[in-house]
Amino acid sequence: MICRYCAETIPDGSEFCPKCGARMLATPTPPPPVAPGFTPPAPLPPGFVPPTDGKAIGSLICGFFFFFLPAAIVGIILGHLSLSEIGRSAGRLKGKGLAVAGLIFSYLGIAFIPLLIIAAIAIPNLLRARMAANEASAAGSVRVYNTALVSYSAMCPNQGFPASTRQLGPGAGDCNGANLIEQTLASSRAVKNGYLFTYHPGPVDEQGHIVSYVVSADPVIPNNTGVRHFYADETGVIRFEMSGSAGPDSQPLE
Repeated sequence: MICRYCAETIPDGSEFCPKCGARMLATPTPPPPVAPGFTPPAPLPPGFVPPTDGKAIGSLICGFFFFFLPAAIVGIILGHLSLSEIGRSAGRLKGKGLAVAGLIFSYLGIAFIPLLIIAAIAIPNLLRARMAANEASAAGSVRVYNTALVSYSAMCPNQGFPASTRQLGPGAGDCNGANLIEQTLASSRAVKNGYLFTYHPGPVDEQGHIVSYVVSADPVIPNNTGVRHFYADETGVIRFEMSGSAGPDSQPLE
């Protein structure tokens, strides 16, 4: 290389000229070639405030409604278009943060859709399973009533069946508290596992004995805590109806 100050030939890459001691400056890098037809953007005027890109706002709005699949898809498209336009605008558009937020919400919506589908399938199945369990429990409680009432009539032959389920519940083991059923079923308004149980003693005979009874079990919220309605009487047969209260002519439970 040649020293630009004293024209002495010096080794390539020298930092100083050994003759004149001048510091050798690096050769300036030429600017990159400009593509044909390219027009550089005009400089921004003083005080210019860039407007917010409308697509960024649209992406954010769609992102807020990410739980709707079409809105999430539109939010993703608008978000990417907005980021591309903002990047090419050389500072003439703003809203990158809005576009990014819209993309985040929209992608969350896409990820959330499978969860909604699973929930839409699982929740009805869970409700049906819960109602089936409640119905099985109600039928079992009616059987408990039947057994307790028969036992009570044998324990208290001078009375027959009890006048109230309280006489079947906890007590001294006599006709006023036979200890045949739990306290929940012995209450005047027995509610257990989504079912309401009612006991109706029949009329008395000439000797003052109660010779019949009716036990019914109905869902507290029909078609929610249960579907079937149950009925039993002194025959010991449990019957049910799918809609409305069951009675002596209803279908027997197998």
